[in-house]
Amino acid sequence: MAAEIVDPTIPVVKNMLLLDSEGKRIAVKYFTPEMYSVTAQANYEKSVFAKTSRTNARGEAEIIMFDDVVVVYKFLGDLMFYVTGDQDENEVVLYSVLQAFYESINMLLRNAVEKKTVLENLDLVLLAMDEIVDGGLILETDAGVVATRVTMRQDGEGSPMSNPGLVTLSQAFGSIKEQVARSLLK
Repeated sequence: MAAEIVDPTIPVVKNMLLLDSEGKRIAVKYFTPEMYSVTAQANYEKSVFAKTSRTNARGEAEIIMFDDVVVVYKFLGDLMFYVTGDQDENEVVLYSVLQAFYESINMLLRNAVEKKTVLENLDLVLLAMDEIVDGGLILETDAGVVATRVTMRQDGEGSPMSNPGLVTLSQAFGSIKEQVARSLLK
């Protein structure tokens, strides 16, 4: 749940979306109360995709105004990256968030940005999104810093490796993937 932002000078992100080339959800983060219903999110994603899918945002990011929201987006491979903010939000700030979003994913996946690879590494994508924006507040826009934080080695002091009782998010997702695969094969 997003915290209510009191200072109007602080840039705020409404949501971050990662959709495939058909407009289907891969990974999303919403930071506004009006978008907490899954139905509202699905309708919004469908509308944004319909509005942007016919544009050529492969070379440079595009910016549009859609339903009183600034949408900054870029396509990379078979994926569509979106960052949105209120209509009075600074487009350059939103663009820097978008750039951190897709560049950090590109670094984390070693330039193999495609739907299959993203789905196999969904934990890294979600962690990158969390490192960039939290509760609508922008935390980091340097893709290198984001990628480094996401992939930090877990062998330092106080890390999960030094405490066998703790499990990393990657390990948890791996365990879940194995359990789902086993249940599907039965």
